[in-house]
Amino acid sequence: MEVITNHRFWLSLLFGIAILGIKTLVAQKEYNNNAQEKLILSVNAYSFNDLLSARDKSNNEQVYTLFNLIDWCAYNNIKAIDITGYFFPTYPKVPSDEYIEKLRTKAAQSGIAFSGTGIRNNFASPDPTIRAAGVALAKDWIVVASKLNAPVIRLFAGEIPAGYEQKWDEVAGWMIECFKECAEFGKLYGVKIGIQNHGDMLQTAEQCLKVLKAIDSEWAGLIIDTGSFKTSDPYKDIELTAPYAINWQVKESPFGIGNKERTDFDQLIRIIKSQGYNGYLPVETLLVKGRTYDPFTLVTEMIDELRASIVKEYR
Repeated sequence: MEVITNHRFWLSLLFGIAILGIKTLVAQKEYNNNAQEKLILSVNAYSFNDLLSARDKSNNEQVYTLFNLIDWCAYNNIKAIDITGYFFPTYPKVPSDEYIEKLRTKAAQSGIAFSGTGIRNNFASPDPTIRAAGVALAKDWIVVASKLNAPVIRLFAGEIPAGYEQKWDEVAGWMIECFKECAEFGKLYGVKIGIQNHGDMLQTAEQCLKVLKAIDSEWAGLIIDTGSFKTSDPYKDIELTAPYAINWQVKESPFGIGNKERTDFDQLIRIIKSQGYNGYLPVETLLVKGRTYDPFTLVTEMIDELRASIVKEYR
């Protein structure tokens, strides 16, 4: 009798494992068949900032390169990278056509798309020469984005300049003119400019939409940084701006770097779905002082959580 009981136990256990495996495969299939056509998960290269910025002291070569990151994404079934400009070895100078071709070929062979790129700029500076330099840099990298087949280039607004804390509209006027010029140039190369709410001049949905509507170009849109709205309920700001999104930066918390309140990915995906966004959905993890930082683990955990929420909401 004991033998029969054990036999039944093991049969039940094996059956349970088989069912769990089937459910996992079905969930993955559901993501691949239903959701992946709507939302393509991506990783922002800035998650690996320390690694990609590190240089070998003997030859000043990068220790970890964008080519390495492509390999890692392919191994982990991450289909796209937001390939931040800072991590090209020549930045702020544009890379050679030979380098661009090698990178593009590597990505294509690995099944990886470039969901976007980005630069450092300051369109909120009171100094017109700094703003002009930012526009020139943006134009250079719009050409690079085009060669990489990246659909979007991320541009910042800029920090609130000292002495202009109560003159938001004046500073926004400078930003708008710069964004307009970049959008017109992007149109020539088939690259949209993505304006990111970075907790700087753009801290609320109202501010983002005011700037975007003033630019009034189909070649400009928002990159929604889910962790940089400085409001009491960031999900409301995300919902208001989502119809104008052309790309994203999904962060660990909606309340900024280091906040312990995790992003509710189910709620985020419901908002994204309800507002009709289709396209790339990059995640970005950030180094927090006092916390051990392992982007390889953090990024894969966020991707897995987001994938589960996507399957749940698009089922």
